[in-house]
Amino acid sequence: MVYGANGYTGRLIAERAVADGLRPILAGRDGARIEALAKELDCPFRAFPLSTAADTAKHLEGLAAVLHCAGPFSRTARPMIEACLLAGVNYLDITGEWNVIEFAAQQHDRAVAAGISIMPAVGFDVVPSDCLAAQLSAALPTACDLELAFKSASSISPGTATTMLAGLGDRGRVRRDGQIVQVPTAWQSIPIRFPSGTRQAITIPWGDVSSAFYTTGIPNIRVYAAAPTRQIRSLRRWRWLLPMARVAPIQWLGRRWIKRNITGPNESKRAQGGAEFWGRATDHEGRSVEATLITPEGYSLTATTAFEIMKRTLAGEVAPGFSTPAKAFGGKFIEQFEGVRLDWRTLSS
Repeated sequence: MVYGANGYTGRLIAERAVADGLRPILAGRDGARIEALAKELDCPFRAFPLSTAADTAKHLEGLAAVLHCAGPFSRTARPMIEACLLAGVNYLDITGEWNVIEFAAQQHDRAVAAGISIMPAVGFDVVPSDCLAAQLSAALPTACDLELAFKSASSISPGTATTMLAGLGDRGRVRRDGQIVQVPTAWQSIPIRFPSGTRQAITIPWGDVSSAFYTTGIPNIRVYAAAPTRQIRSLRRWRWLLPMARVAPIQWLGRRWIKRNITGPNESKRAQGGAEFWGRATDHEGRSVEATLITPEGYSLTATTAFEIMKRTLAGEVAPGFSTPAKAFGGKFIEQFEGVRLDWRTLSS
């Protein structure tokens, strides 16, 4: 099942599955839109909200796995995971939210007991960076610090925008001595040498703050996103106002604006776009290893990696319990996809 198939990314994944000869069950909260999409793609469908775990579990009967694509996942992942645990159905999602990954990790023992796998973040968030982290850790097993960064010029989908709106005012997060701790928005800013050139980047509460720890065991993790200098200055100047964005009227107005103004990149822009990643692992002795990664545009990559991981899950290649993509498939997993290139830079002693 692809839940949230009528959303921007869910549709891309559903289309990818159909193009490969599969007929997934398409599902979501909006019955009319799901039914229309199901007729278009010639797939079965189910329409239901994520209410109680028991009610949701009834709609999962007969399934082997659910690929959950309906965000914001900070609100929707918990009920779907609980339902999958009750129904004995493998769970995957495309979140990039650190708190969702943390919740999923906490369900490891329950998932093992239920005989299911739980793997969040099987798309652009966080497959490329998770694989990069795994390769850096393998190259420097003594690493105690991990820095990751990305740069993407792609426009965003309505779902991504809604998730960003819901997270406004949540401040930043980094992992310190194994624990995720709160830091100010745009807390640190550093220049990063991406493949296309050096860009200033700021710390963000990206999913790798959570996932990279479970993949590598490295206790100190910071994640950065490239941003224009003017934007960095504005974020720091006005970050004290961001908590106000969490009040209900502003959230309601924001969602209305997103619905009217944001559509996501079209096929042409996805084909022309791309993303760049950078990572560095360092140990207590000052030794470090550094690498960069180039990938296709984020939404296209999400459809590709999510579909591949779903196929592997259905084939029984994922053990019961919680896992990250790189933990399950290795750091080189990302390199099998067209348009991906990893380059090592330095290894100093």
